[in-house]
Amino acid sequence: GVSTNCGQASSETGPFYCPADQLVYIDLEFMQQLEQMLIGQPTDLAEQYILAHEYGHHVQNLLGTNAQVQQASQNDPGRANQYSVALELQADCFAGAWVGARDVLDNPAELDEAIKAAEGVGDDRIQQRSQGRIDPESWTHGSAEQRKSWFLTGFNSQDPTQCDTFTEVL
Repeated sequence: GVSTNCGQASSETGPFYCPADQLVYIDLEFMQQLEQMLIGQPTDLAEQYILAHEYGHHVQNLLGTNAQVQQASQNDPGRANQYSVALELQADCFAGAWVGARDVLDNPAELDEAIKAAEGVGDDRIQQRSQGRIDPESWTHGSAEQRKSWFLTGFNSQDPTQCDTFTEVL
């Protein structure tokens, strides 16, 4: 576990960005377990996707998007989950834009690995594994299909300005 300006986090928390101290936190053992569960093996591009997603949150923080989402969620608490989903999908899109622009694919199969990682952390997949049921009203990160779609939007466009998830989700 680790103490951050966002509070205490256990090793089960997984990779996350803390806007209060502007740091990305990663438990490497958890990351390997996540890759094993989602893909069946550790993979370079899946790891890069996860890191790029978390750094996407840093970009959102620098742009003021995090603060806007927090304010909107306070003003309209009934849509707080929708705002959270839009924020997470935008980070996926930013990750895809980074991967696409960086030309980091060693082979075409790696793109599938990143897509599997994005899909594997969709709220529907996580809920199905952990609860045996899916409750879209409680989602905070988006479905497997949404996460894949927005990652590919970024990847194919290589343009973060194409990552307007708020218009679609809200």
